[in-house]
Amino acid sequence: MHVSDGIVNLPVSALFGVVAVGWIALCLVRARRDLDDRLAPMAGLVAAFIFAVQMLNFPVLPGVSGHLLGGALAVILVGPWVGALCVATVLLVQALLFADGGLSALGLNITNMAIITTLVAYGVVALALRVLPKSRVGIVVASFLAATISVVVASQGFVFEYALGGEVDKALGPISATMAGVHLLIGIGEGLITATTVATVAAVRPDLVYALRRYREKPLLITAGSNT
Repeated sequence: MHVSDGIVNLPVSALFGVVAVGWIALCLVRARRDLDDRLAPMAGLVAAFIFAVQMLNFPVLPGVSGHLLGGALAVILVGPWVGALCVATVLLVQALLFADGGLSALGLNITNMAIITTLVAYGVVALALRVLPKSRVGIVVASFLAATISVVVASQGFVFEYALGGEVDKALGPISATMAGVHLLIGIGEGLITATTVATVAAVRPDLVYALRRYREKPLLITAGSNT
């Protein structure tokens, strides 16, 4: 859902640029606690995967494109702090090298795709794993829910930003409905991809799934043939 320059005015874009810089600074501080010999290589792989899937774009509104976001996958595999950094890095590279999203809109895009998606996905996974079994099936279901919900909520983040500083004369109701409808379909697709990817990693190396760290003292719950 890359936002191009001019869709939201400069004062609002600058405001969310400050939000993005502040959040990324916090992530850099907090990520130091999580990074280790296993998480660092995984973060690189996650960023590369997100970069690849985000290159597949299709138009949603004039100046706004839709694509898979990857925030939920990042949170589940490398955690909320490193995950947000992975997505933000991808967005920065895309803006600088491929003009995918404008530079003045970079703060908007980081807020929507790196901050909102990771925060929402982290909350959904944390809540889901309170009631779901701490097994491969449980983390797969949680992954699907987190990806689907986070994508839809992120789309409404753009609607909020547009309400504050939209430059195009369009009613908010239709924009919100269009963004929610399109990104619900995107979210379902992303949920399936995220769930499949997490299921594969959890089956082979459950120790690499950040969301399951607190349950590693019970390794028998996460096995290739486990359904409970």
